[in-house]
Amino acid sequence: MKKLYRSRNNRILCGVCAGVGEYFNIDPTLVRLGMVLLGACSFGTGVVAYFVAAVIIPEEM
Repeated sequence: MKKLYRSRNNRILCGVCAGVGEYFNIDPTLVRLGMVLLGACSFGTGVVAYFVAAVIIPEEM
């Protein structure tokens, strides 16, 4: 069973985008670009969602 974790070795800020990329088996850079676009288009709601996810998603062991 796959679980969503924040990445420890491929992180930029908190490792959320790298963890999502590993979970869906896509490049984390694409997830990071999507988060930048979401943050810019949603007037900061994407940034808040990122930090909420950083608190909720457990770190990789």
